[in-house]
Amino acid sequence: MSRLLALDLGGTNLRAGVADAGRPGVVESIGRWPAPARLADFEVILRELVERHDPARIGIAIPGLATGTTCTWVPNLPWLDGVDVAAMLPGLPLVLGNDAQLSLLAEATGGAVSKLEDAILLAIGTGIGSAVLSGGRVVRGAGGGATSFGWACADPSDAGDDRDGWLERHASGRALDRLAATIGLADGAGLIEAARGGNVQAQHLLEGPASALGTALAGAVALLDVRAIVFAGGVATALDVLEKPIIAALQRQLPPHLRAVRLLAGQYGPGAALAGAAIAAAGSPLWEDRK
Repeated sequence: MSRLLALDLGGTNLRAGVADAGRPGVVESIGRWPAPARLADFEVILRELVERHDPARIGIAIPGLATGTTCTWVPNLPWLDGVDVAAMLPGLPLVLGNDAQLSLLAEATGGAVSKLEDAILLAIGTGIGSAVLSGGRVVRGAGGGATSFGWACADPSDAGDDRDGWLERHASGRALDRLAATIGLADGAGLIEAARGGNVQAQHLLEGPASALGTALAGAVALLDVRAIVFAGGVATALDVLEKPIIAALQRQLPPHLRAVRLLAGQYGPGAALAGAAIAAAGSPLWEDRK
């Protein structure tokens, strides 16, 4: 079978894997590196991987926007802005996409929402990534930036920010880290664990981010009429703590006929974007390759 090379380029790490075109969702990890600090460093790694594994096609997930094979806005890796990645490897078919959208492609192909045609994915890490499956297709928008819910706002008095959306400032991993510090905990993961263990202070602090998530997502559910919201990234393992307050906020802001929306943990875990990149490279009717 034809070999696929998949890359998940994040703001912190670069991960790579290979898969067979006949089973693109089953990705074998082949390496992990700190995120390159320069375009030249990324090109060296990319060329070495191609030389070593001789792929027929490549799929790459990035933490930002892409149009065709060109990176248009990558806030955490600004050296990628304006770069046509395919130009580094002339003649080798390459698919480039937003990491949240590719994560949803994986979950919709063989994961948590594979039996649905309409769903939302939310990936909460350093920031908030998001994507929408509508009518059985991953929505990408005119410039690849559709459904960026990290920028959703439920406060009309908010002054805004060029790099961080309202929801990111209230419910991302960084926001949880800041809350954790107020009660002497190391980070957001510690805050979640404390709440799980019955710490009343931690439980109270998490009500704010959970309410922000539920309130912002209610607008998305009302707009899209989805039946499920799938959570990817580290927060997927925290749904036992966050689900109840998120659902309460969602239902408070929705009409009765939309309140049955479910919260699901992604099945691909941290490998969702890598699997999605391989699936997109193999070709999928859920992923529209827009030039």
